[in-house]
Amino acid sequence: MGREIQAIKFSGEDRRVYREKVRRSLDALARMLRDHLFEDNPASVGQEIELNLVDSQALPSMRNTDVLDAIADPAWGVELGQFNLEINVPPRRLAGDALAELEQVVRDDLNAGDEKARSTGTRVMMVGILPTLRKQDMHLGTLTASDRFRVLNEQIFAARGEDMRISIDGAEKLLTHTDSITPEAACTSLQLHLQVNPESFANYWNAAQAAAAVQVALGANSPFLFGRQLWHETLITLFEQATDTRPDELKEQGVRPRVWFGEHWITSVFDLFEENLRFFPALLPICEDEDPLAVLDGGACPQLAEMSLHNGTVYRWNRPIYAVVEGRPHLRVENRVLPAGPSVADVVANAAFYYGLVRTLAEAQRPIWSQMAFATAGENLHEAARRGLDAHLYWPGLGEVPVAELVLRRLLPLAREGLSRWGVNPVHADRLLGFIEQRCITGQTGAAWQIATVEAISGRGGVGRLDALRQMTERYIDHMHTNEPVHTWPVIA
Repeated sequence: MGREIQAIKFSGEDRRVYREKVRRSLDALARMLRDHLFEDNPASVGQEIELNLVDSQALPSMRNTDVLDAIADPAWGVELGQFNLEINVPPRRLAGDALAELEQVVRDDLNAGDEKARSTGTRVMMVGILPTLRKQDMHLGTLTASDRFRVLNEQIFAARGEDMRISIDGAEKLLTHTDSITPEAACTSLQLHLQVNPESFANYWNAAQAAAAVQVALGANSPFLFGRQLWHETLITLFEQATDTRPDELKEQGVRPRVWFGEHWITSVFDLFEENLRFFPALLPICEDEDPLAVLDGGACPQLAEMSLHNGTVYRWNRPIYAVVEGRPHLRVENRVLPAGPSVADVVANAAFYYGLVRTLAEAQRPIWSQMAFATAGENLHEAARRGLDAHLYWPGLGEVPVAELVLRRLLPLAREGLSRWGVNPVHADRLLGFIEQRCITGQTGAAWQIATVEAISGRGGVGRLDALRQMTERYIDHMHTNEPVHTWPVIA
């Protein structure tokens, strides 16, 4: 979905031909899996970090193209909303000092980007949902000027046939309707990529699904939307609703949502790509000239462009990625549940916990997915998103347990063991996992800090919600730049 497309109108013929091309791509993928054509010793990780832009009053700054021009770095790109940017962190081997190097690279890039953004009167902020966003900021006029975003908006609403309803019942309630996908732009996430070989892909995907709820509880950083206090990780439910192509009638018929946890553990990466074709109509039926089977017959590796584009419009919380680099195909698990921020140290700690935990879970002699129903993993995710570190999650051998207890008793040792198996320097592993441990002990995630700070500011009297959110956002940005982990941030009114 990162590719640019031309403005286009799609016909019924376009959709029929596209479906056939996706089927042909699946045939090619099956053959490549059978013939062991994939890179067989991968251990690379990469990250994408979505960012918000704010002005001097900590309100959304609709100037992403100006900021991107000022930064002038190909690692940076625009996102859906004019107040969004994204930075792509180059992949690296997960071993030795890789996590410390990652932290330094991201800090350097964000500091340099923020300095250049300030020349346009804009600041950069890492957070799951920008706290000062207002309903009036969400309309077609704030969509980034790009044909791919405009066409995607048109196709989602053509499939839906009516305005989108967003209803969130949290600490406070939100009910609103929208005639564009711009509320999706409010969801700014950290995406963690892990390259794995085809034989172990299913184990890693299943492990990532099982771990998703714990990740969200630990990393919650999106408690406010449109001035309302909602879930600790509101991004989860907002993203599910803001891209939903189904009117109520299709929901009643059991049609799957495009933001999807899934419905069963898998045995092969092929299961996921095949489900995409079976369950989801094309949103962007754009065909390339490549014949993937002919490319294979010629001894080369196909790009499988149609399959990949279709996959990019099915928003799984853990998404399979097929890519070809320097003529060699590989597979990645793209983990998409975490919000961005609060600090770079927190981002890298979240990454370290995930990479370590999924390695141990994926290699366990008795897999967790043989002990827990898939539906339970999905229920865990929504419980974690609602309550953050106050959530109680089901875990095999423990039953329903407070998430902090689960992490401290069971999962931190597993994450530490996984990082050791990757060959990560134990000094860096201990430091980063120590941040996760302290979040559990203090109970302070990004979401908890935001909620407590807004309460403290509002408690002074005469401070309205929007002004309290604005003041909290200013403090958040200051703390973010210190790179101190969020569990150390003071709540000061």
